[in-house]
Amino acid sequence: MELAHAMQGPTTELLQVLIQNACVNDGTPESGQEVRNADTLQSFLEGAGLDVQRFESEPGRGSLVARIEGSDPDAPTLCIMGHTDVVPVSPDGWSRDPFGGEVVTDGDGTSEVWGRGAVDMLNQTSSMAVAFKQLASDGWTPRGTLVYFGVADEEAGGLYGADWMIKHHWDAIASDYVLTELGGWSTVGHDGVRRVTVNVGEKGIAWSRVRVRGTPGHGSMPFGTDNALVKAAEVVRRLAEYRPTSHISDVWRAQVDAMDLSEELRAGLVDPDRLWDTFEQLPAGVAKLCHASTHTTFSPNVVSGGVKTNVIPDLVDIEVDIRTIPGSTDEDVAEHLREALGELHDHVEVSRLQLGTPTESPRGNALWDTLASRTQAAFPGAELVPGIIVGGTDARFFRDQGAVAYGAGLFSEQTTFAQFASRFHGHDERVDVESLGLSTEFWHGVAKELLG
Repeated sequence: MELAHAMQGPTTELLQVLIQNACVNDGTPESGQEVRNADTLQSFLEGAGLDVQRFESEPGRGSLVARIEGSDPDAPTLCIMGHTDVVPVSPDGWSRDPFGGEVVTDGDGTSEVWGRGAVDMLNQTSSMAVAFKQLASDGWTPRGTLVYFGVADEEAGGLYGADWMIKHHWDAIASDYVLTELGGWSTVGHDGVRRVTVNVGEKGIAWSRVRVRGTPGHGSMPFGTDNALVKAAEVVRRLAEYRPTSHISDVWRAQVDAMDLSEELRAGLVDPDRLWDTFEQLPAGVAKLCHASTHTTFSPNVVSGGVKTNVIPDLVDIEVDIRTIPGSTDEDVAEHLREALGELHDHVEVSRLQLGTPTESPRGNALWDTLASRTQAAFPGAELVPGIIVGGTDARFFRDQGAVAYGAGLFSEQTTFAQFASRFHGHDERVDVESLGLSTEFWHGVAKELLG
């Protein structure tokens, strides 16, 4: 734990700067400007004499790679990957400057770094960099190779980041094992055992546009008209109320076994016939995760259409965030939409905005065993529990290349999943300083144990 305390300061300071650089990615090609965080990380890493490579998919969309080469070409390569972009904010909802990077200590003595990206995922991007630099400064000479990858554009799907790098510069980041977001929180279950979540896979993406057509007319005479917006409202209602078939996987059963819930609630969470009733008995934040973990989900989030207040609209587009369970295909998504919309399905046009299959990495390998071992440094007797991320990360691109990729980390006891989830893309995002030290020590120990 001495190393964790020693690394708190440098990790905190680096995180503050990364937050202040405000690399906000709104999904447009010119946003993000991750070059600012790439500059910061390059200056930080080069201080240890490391050679840093820079890559730009588009002007300002900068990613960087640093390596500690292994001595044995047959030994594995581990990539520790953190993204450098953050999502937009609504400043009016924040108690503090979302890009101030302030360290605030509350009445209980807990110090936290505030700002957009503190949780997602600049805390890990900075702790990985500090661990990597410390290993280089120590003159560490491993058998296997360690790669640090500070990547752009994760928040908009990786087109200008990991996806582009794998397609154009795979040699720079080729790895057998990858560690990235999202994991590391822990819970004490009904049996008194602390379990740390390591996410082994993630749901797929089938973002879709549902186009609804109607007949234009004058808004002063709405009776009996073919109003595209009225039909679109019914489409949204049906999507919101749709209940697809539940999916109870082995990973989900392991998650439920670890929950600090009554036996009755745990039984309900693995029974397809009782799932929805069980959701209603859980706190809202927990219910959301449980629902998303067991279903393909449909969230209509963007609607656009109409030209003028007094013109009945003839075209409305609805953008739907669809996340698919493991094993799903695009035809499964199409069938879901047909079932959800009923007879309305014949009156809409569906197109895909983004498509990605669900991915999952196996357990029972050297990386999994190393994570279990290094977790003991902070939480003796703790166990790992596998999870599936209900959103998306850059890990999926590496899994498609055959790498074993996990969402991992190590957060303090006070960081519950409910707290973590509420701050993820939320107002007043922040992370406690203790977690920064624990995570940095964790990456440091994992690299040394796995790569020798």
